[in-house]
Amino acid sequence: MSQELSKSPVFDGTGYEPSVFSRSQFVPAKTDYKVVDYKNTNTDKNKKILVIATEEKYMTMDNGKKFSTGNHPVETFVPILHLQEAGYEVDFYTPTGGSVKLELWALPLQDKLVNDVIEKYTEQLVSPKSLKDFVAGDMKSETDYVAVFLPGGHGAMLGLPENEDLKKVINWVVAEDKFMLAICHGPAALLAAAYQAESADFPYKGYKINAFPDKIDATLPEIGYQPGQMPWFYGDKLAKLGVEFLNDDISGACHVDRKLVSGDSPLGANLFGEMSANALLADPKANAK
Repeated sequence: MSQELSKSPVFDGTGYEPSVFSRSQFVPAKTDYKVVDYKNTNTDKNKKILVIATEEKYMTMDNGKKFSTGNHPVETFVPILHLQEAGYEVDFYTPTGGSVKLELWALPLQDKLVNDVIEKYTEQLVSPKSLKDFVAGDMKSETDYVAVFLPGGHGAMLGLPENEDLKKVINWVVAEDKFMLAICHGPAALLAAAYQAESADFPYKGYKINAFPDKIDATLPEIGYQPGQMPWFYGDKLAKLGVEFLNDDISGACHVDRKLVSGDSPLGANLFGEMSANALLADPKANAK
């Protein structure tokens, strides 16, 4: 296969998927997930993690071409493996209860543990709970959600940053002193808190995070990862709201700032999951005995 051909995006019939070359750089067949023997695990099965996923699959790029995206399976399920080991099950939500969209081209096909946990949650992925219904009920639930998890993948930029219900959930997380977990492009969804609001009111102003840098997003078309330039860049918007990015490259770096846990890319999915689990277990509200 010629180098030029290997860098050509693959067309799925509606949108473009990353090229063979770019997948070789970013999509390993197996993750670096490592089982951790967590101490003092959560034993209250009513305490869970609320996962907010996208129900939109295609991002329209700046040139009008469509990129086939969704939530990244590694960034979604490797952290969930850690949360499970720490004693926390998860509930999937999307804005209206539409099916969760995953970047299926990024599945680690040789990773049995990741594929097993995806199979475990198949029913929820097909029929997740509705964020709109959750908010309509004033975020009241028999389940004690101790954290909200915003998985990565460019799908986190679709329908979530301007979602009024997510805005209310983010403010609820802050008001109730819960954890917010966000990896890679997941922090883009935090922009919902500033949607049609004064920037001074942004709840994560002054926080530091690791996340996927805009400058790398701008280079992805060159290697065939995307069929055109991004329609917009989320990092710049968060920076203008007072969020400080600790990285301008991706290395797997993760960070905890108060109750916001972040990670820069799928390279950090394992560490992000471990840090999230440890933060929850150390918190007297999230792991009350």
